[in-house]
Amino acid sequence: MPPRRVITGRSQEPRQRFAEELRLLRAEKGDSLRELGDKLGWDWSLFGKLENGHTLGSPEVVQALDHHYGTPGLLLALWELAVADPAQFKERYRRYMVLEAEAVSMWQYSPSIIPGLLQTPEYARELLMEGGLKGDELEAQVEARMGRREALLRDDAPQFRAIVSEAVLRTPLQDPEEWRAQLDHLDLMGHRLNVTLQVLPFSAGHHGLTNTHTMFLRGASGQSVAWVETGYSGELVQESAAVERLQLRYDRVRDLAQSPGESRQFIERMLEEAPCEPSI
Repeated sequence: MPPRRVITGRSQEPRQRFAEELRLLRAEKGDSLRELGDKLGWDWSLFGKLENGHTLGSPEVVQALDHHYGTPGLLLALWELAVADPAQFKERYRRYMVLEAEAVSMWQYSPSIIPGLLQTPEYARELLMEGGLKGDELEAQVEARMGRREALLRDDAPQFRAIVSEAVLRTPLQDPEEWRAQLDHLDLMGHRLNVTLQVLPFSAGHHGLTNTHTMFLRGASGQSVAWVETGYSGELVQESAAVERLQLRYDRVRDLAQSPGESRQFIERMLEEAPCEPSI
């Protein structure tokens, strides 16, 4: 196939293209960054970061920009492409991210952390900082992780089941308010029709996935793959027999877990027990 002909000369990379369009539209409008901030009600530095590609911002900001520039839906469409672009993730995760974005159903077991699709920005940031990220790289990876959450909120959202060890819910963030926000988010997501949350209590004992984060993805074709990960490495499992063996282990873990209703009650108890910041 011959290479795609470039007509406009603009970037074909989604994140760069989004930033480029923002710069061009502001130049055509004749606004300074400060004037743009004053008109739209956000700090002007946010728009500078958007135009430099340091952040993608929120859909609310992008919709406000679409309205301001008279480009209904254009910037939001470019933003959605940028958020979904697997190139923003570290190379070893990119193939998995493509499969995750295309999945019609997902089911996960997490022994030690909140699943990425259910994390708040503060939770993700603390985890990634502990992994050694900082500065712009840290913020880019937090943003990429938050973009993944959008899949669960679409009209055609995939079905998602997450089983988390009790240890996950008893390992708080350093900031009590941020931890409460994470538990609140879990509780909220657990009430969505496409999301099923289950807690595996300590009393369940040992099982076949004790130290293994596992995610299963089923595509539109009906074929399933699995991603297994430790704190230091991950592997995409595609061979049918190996996926089936992992699935059997997962099914046994699900049999040991609390029901979705019991699990919601457990999370709500964790919220009641979570410490609050002392009032001044």
